[in-house]
Amino acid sequence: MATPDSDLSSGVATFKIGSSWRAIVPIAVAVLLALIPAPEGLSQHAWYYFAIFSGVIVALMTEPLPGGAIGLIGVVLATVLAPFVLYGPEELARPGFNPADAALAWALAGFSNATVWLIFAAFMFALAYDKTGLGKRIALTLVKLMGRNTLQLGYAIVAADTVLAPVTASSTARSAGTIYPIIRNVPGLYGSKPNDASARKIGSYVMWVGVSASAITSSLFLTALAPNVLAVEIARRAVNVDIDWLSWFAAIAPAGILLLLALPLLAYWIYPPDIKRSEEVPKWADRELVTMGPVSGSELTVAVLVTMALVLWIFGARYVNATTVALVVVVAMLLTRVFAWEDMLKYSAAWNTLAWFATLVTLADGLNRVGFVTWFAETVAGPLAGVSPIVAMVILIAVFFFAHYMFASVTAHTTAMLPVMLAVGATIPAMPMREYALLLCLTIGIMSVISPYASGVNPVYYGSGYLPARDFWRLGAIFGLIFLTVFLAVSVPWVLR
Repeated sequence: MATPDSDLSSGVATFKIGSSWRAIVPIAVAVLLALIPAPEGLSQHAWYYFAIFSGVIVALMTEPLPGGAIGLIGVVLATVLAPFVLYGPEELARPGFNPADAALAWALAGFSNATVWLIFAAFMFALAYDKTGLGKRIALTLVKLMGRNTLQLGYAIVAADTVLAPVTASSTARSAGTIYPIIRNVPGLYGSKPNDASARKIGSYVMWVGVSASAITSSLFLTALAPNVLAVEIARRAVNVDIDWLSWFAAIAPAGILLLLALPLLAYWIYPPDIKRSEEVPKWADRELVTMGPVSGSELTVAVLVTMALVLWIFGARYVNATTVALVVVVAMLLTRVFAWEDMLKYSAAWNTLAWFATLVTLADGLNRVGFVTWFAETVAGPLAGVSPIVAMVILIAVFFFAHYMFASVTAHTTAMLPVMLAVGATIPAMPMREYALLLCLTIGIMSVISPYASGVNPVYYGSGYLPARDFWRLGAIFGLIFLTVFLAVSVPWVLR
């Protein structure tokens, strides 16, 4: 099966060998949806666009080609068919409007997205750790201290993310840029290799704990995710509800802390590693550290640069964008010869993920652009007339949560869906709006666990080669359902008490 680390030729080879069904299924889904008349209240061009988007999502699941190629095909198709799928009659009739130029600008917009380049920079950080040996040294130290027990490693990852989360407003910077480059070196110490049958030895478990921990900590603290702050501002403006840091934490703490404590154990049961305990590996790690010798100058350079990035991510968020910091560090690594430009060019996983996520951000933005998202939310509101406000609240929270399958950005989801869902809630008699707004906001982090493209963090872990598409989609659905169930069972009664 092709993975994000595969190049285009390997994807084509896989397709030719006999996996034609992988291409037929998404095409069939798109065509069948397009043949169905648009639902009432939705324009026909928006429905056609949704058909294309659905075909792309199904293709990401079946993987007839690598993700970057699928995303590019989807964007190009929508661009070519722009007069039929992106723009309605009123826009096309506007004097001076050129749909071809407008569609091309839309198609390329994802490549100017800050999160997309932050993801790319995270891969370059990982390259630096690998080239200098710093990642191996840190991983060996971690294994030496906690490597006897795989479950302990899981809790070490959760602890690291939790410590950084309150002071790092970018989950991509925190998890993809800081934690991932370190833990990606751990599986190899146990003979667990990416894109290989040995991945399940320990690598798959470690990576899933890493990406899931980021989702939970992003909901646990108001300052752990930039869209959280955006959500608070939207709630204040839309329904006059003020949410501060302490009230946010107090509301999510019972469910959030429970999920953090349970996560390594849940992953251990649901996605078990083959290696559960090893008394010899920590001893071997100790010997390897001795063999590596003292820290080299290049390792110190990377350590200083990454520490500088972390400090600026924590304390400089008001003054400098996290992506700018990351790109400055990448340039500094080039100038200090931590790695060469040729090394960057050869890192196909980084460039593939850049293309994949940039195109998905664009495609997901298109759903909002054609009015599908607003229609969807308003359609959900209709059947809720006369329903108990608490029941309606639970339904709307669940809809808001699972609607994230339509988005490749938590920020985009928050911007597009939160105002609409708040407006829907306000139309329901006796709806406790402060509690409802708070609960909607609290789900923004945990919903990012559901798909390989759900946040800036996920493509990096997905691109590790340890989480095949079939596993990521399956685990995303399982853990998404667990996270939401715990949230509804614990947080809703806790906030409404």
